Amino acid sequence: MAMLIRAIKCCTTLSRFSSLPFAFRSVSTLVLAEHEGGAIKAPSVSAVEATKSLGGDNTVSVLLAGSGPSLHEAAARAASCHPSISQVFVADSDTFTHPLAEPWARLVHLVQQRGRYTHIVAASNSFGKNILPRAAALLDVSPVTDVISLCGSSQFVRPIYAGNALCTVRYAGTNPCMLTIRSTSFPIPAQIADSKSNAAPISQVDLSTFDEDCASKSRYVKHTSQDKERPDLGNARVVVTGGRGLRSAENFKLIEKLAEKLGAAVGATRAAVDAGFVPNDLQVGQTGKIVAPELYMAFGVSGAIQHIAGMRDSKVIVAVNKDADAPIFQVADYGLVGDLFEVIPELLEKFPEKK
Repeated sequence: MAMLIRAIKCCTTLSRFSSLPFAFRSVSTLVLAEHEGGAIKAPSVSAVEATKSLGGDNTVSVLLAGSGPSLHEAAARAASCHPSISQVFVADSDTFTHPLAEPWARLVHLVQQRGRYTHIVAASNSFGKNILPRAAALLDVSPVTDVISLCGSSQFVRPIYAGNALCTVRYAGTNPCMLTIRSTSFPIPAQIADSKSNAAPISQVDLSTFDEDCASKSRYVKHTSQDKERPDLGNARVVVTGGRGLRSAENFKLIEKLAEKLGAAVGATRAAVDAGFVPNDLQVGQTGKIVAPELYMAFGVSGAIQHIAGMRDSKVIVAVNKDADAPIFQVADYGLVGDLFEVIPELLEKFPEKK
């Protein structure tokens, strides 16, 4: 029997002892953007897309920070990556070579003091979740996190109880209203393309008053990244996920082989990550990455509520599990009760090689 997931709407007011009206008369938004390899990352573009729902007269500025040529290349691309962007700010300093929370939060505080934005928005990924709360503390406001829908400039919808209920939140605090956006809920329209003729102006942030020597409680250690030939898990069209049913890291290579044939990204449950089968950057779920691919294939995944919270928005869900009563079948569009060690080799044999 299919699981019935009820969407419960409740209204919560974030009181800041302010008489500010619920709707902002004029809206100006600062988007905190993440970049890598000279390009702005897709979740940050989704955050820009989400700002369209804040109001028709909204002016959107994008803030990039870093150092070196890749920063300026990313700024040039950001200026033309979305028609809603009216300004790109660049903070060029060795302090921002790595996106640590402390210097970034102080940068956001500095830019906000000058720009007086009504909204500050970031993607609800590791970048946004790391920076926005600390910046909100410096600005003495309460952030609204993991937003999946914007109903104007002060009312937002976010999931609670691992996605089993939706909460409508009305922000009644002081400026700025700070949001993290679930990028899978704001897909980038296919018709959006870079247009250098309509590129937004790029300005340097004046860092003369920025205290670059302020002690930081965190430090950069190293950066590791996945195989560049494999699609990014957060934006892949197809995701193949393995669970504890794979039993070992060696057996998990079956998932990787199938993903390679399909040109898919590899995902994992928390149980598989905790067991050491794969690194934690492949974890899908409430405490991992939120994905919404066109096709989600789950092998040996029981369907814990925390995992389902991270993939329930997938267009088509296919599950293979030898336990007919596994909860994953309650959300799957197609399910097969069978031994994954028999099913995956058969799929590998049937599927053609990726071209």
